[in-house]
Amino acid sequence: MRNIRQQITENLIPVFRGKLSGVDALPQLAALGLLSGIVTGVVILLFRFAIEWPLEHFLPGDGSENFEDLNILTRGLLPLAGALGLGLLLHRLALHDRKVGIAHVMERLNYHQGYISLKSAMVQLVAGVVTVVSGQSAGREGPAVHLGAAFSSLLGQWMRLPNNSIRTLVACGCAAAISASFNTPISGVIFAMEVVMMEYTIAGFTPIILSAVSAAIVTQLVYGSEPAFSVPALTMNSMLEIPWILAIAVIIGIAAAAFIHIVDSLGRYHHRPVLLRISVAGLIMVPFAIFIPETMGIGYDTVGKTIHGELGFWLLLGAATAKLLITGASIGLGMPSGVIGPTLFIGATLGAAMGLVGAAMFPDNASSVGFYAMLGMGAMMGAVLQAPMAALMALMELTRNPNIILPGMLIITTSSLVTSEAFGKKSLFLTVLKSQGLSYQSSPVIQALRRVSVGAIMERNILRIKRELTFEEARKALTSEPKWLLVDGSNGPTSLLPAVDLARYLEDIEKQLTEEGIESPETLDLMQIPANRRDVAPVQYQATLEEALNEFDQSHAEALYVQRHVAPMIQRVYGVVLQSDIESYYQYRRS
Repeated sequence: MRNIRQQITENLIPVFRGKLSGVDALPQLAALGLLSGIVTGVVILLFRFAIEWPLEHFLPGDGSENFEDLNILTRGLLPLAGALGLGLLLHRLALHDRKVGIAHVMERLNYHQGYISLKSAMVQLVAGVVTVVSGQSAGREGPAVHLGAAFSSLLGQWMRLPNNSIRTLVACGCAAAISASFNTPISGVIFAMEVVMMEYTIAGFTPIILSAVSAAIVTQLVYGSEPAFSVPALTMNSMLEIPWILAIAVIIGIAAAAFIHIVDSLGRYHHRPVLLRISVAGLIMVPFAIFIPETMGIGYDTVGKTIHGELGFWLLLGAATAKLLITGASIGLGMPSGVIGPTLFIGATLGAAMGLVGAAMFPDNASSVGFYAMLGMGAMMGAVLQAPMAALMALMELTRNPNIILPGMLIITTSSLVTSEAFGKKSLFLTVLKSQGLSYQSSPVIQALRRVSVGAIMERNILRIKRELTFEEARKALTSEPKWLLVDGSNGPTSLLPAVDLARYLEDIEKQLTEEGIESPETLDLMQIPANRRDVAPVQYQATLEEALNEFDQSHAEALYVQRHVAPMIQRVYGVVLQSDIESYYQYRRS
């Protein structure tokens, strides 16, 4: 049994890793996508249980969102106490350990090839549970995406996969988290590619789809096959409603721009002590919790009532405005809460309020309040995230009604355009990254280089050789016909030279010795013979082509030797890469 396990470790796993170095390893990526979805599905189930179990036992009545029935004193003190506890927790952590949420996942993808630590996942788990349980204006989907991405990344790190595969696993985890949270696998796929990865690739679709489907199956085994909201049959009564739908799109686009502006404005205080910022966010939440308790927690119970037309105009408008203000302020001040849930809440209540206005003005043509609530949800999500496709897919899967496609496309694209073009606002997550002094590189060249590992293009026909050797050792080294010779110094490889240069030198020396009749010298110094030598620097086997190019820029080396840790303090060299190899590969893929 031990021999079989050793054989798998030594033979099958390296082959699996090697296949994943390239961009076309669909079978291997598909297997990883399935595994990522199952792992993420289980993690999301545990996360939801950690939120719902204490709330079901603590809150009065049935369900896990009934904050409205708490007495006024408890409603006021609960978010403040939760904020103080969170502030103390984050205060004890280093700055890099405090970062959580979807923006952090995007940062790790852009700057660290998708490597996310277990500590980061644990901080997000605790912070996500505390924010919702303590009644902050928070969502669970942002933390869920972080957890899905983190555990998928950890899976790839544990398997020591190439970095391009770890990036794909992170996208799989994001898609699986959205799929498991809403029971909407299609929107999970589009969300991962449109919002997080910001690219669409044929090779990426397969593993991400499988991940979203497998996560949905895992959660359906526990929560059933119904989507997150119970939505009645909806339809647009008349084409005459289209002008009003466009007007609502403008209003929601303005609301989304205001929301992003609040987050951006308060995000400029990120240099202030985290305990102070989180405490202020909790203090601001107190009057909202007392007077508009619908803003507490995730608020999906309020969304459900909104869709079924059970709330009045002023409550809808007040809840939408309050949720926008308090959520924007909380996230801007650094509260580690999700944004997708509050975005759906704001869109639903604002859309329903405008639907009631339309019904009062045009009673003969107006559609149901639930119809406008669903349109508002899609419009707000699309505008805040600048992800119209993900919002449209979510709208379709939540309603399971094709009649909503046409008005949905109209309101989502219009509201997104109002937010981005009329007010110049980018996606909320890009805005958060910018406030932290970070950017997100999404150019086609960078994305193409990130999809391939150095292992896919490196030259493997190399021979690692000592700097000084005898003529007989030199001749023997050339019998294996290597293309490159990697010359070892006292502290590892120091130079790379073509094997043909050594062969030519030996031939010239032998000819000269024959003509002059003298004996050959005892040793040969490969750093002294005439040859086209190249300075070298190391790069890890897991590195992407983007990382390799960055190493060329930083080290000013002319070649990189690809190495991997095979044991403590032991590195094995697998091949070499020239900058021209990367350029040639990219040009070949483009053509």
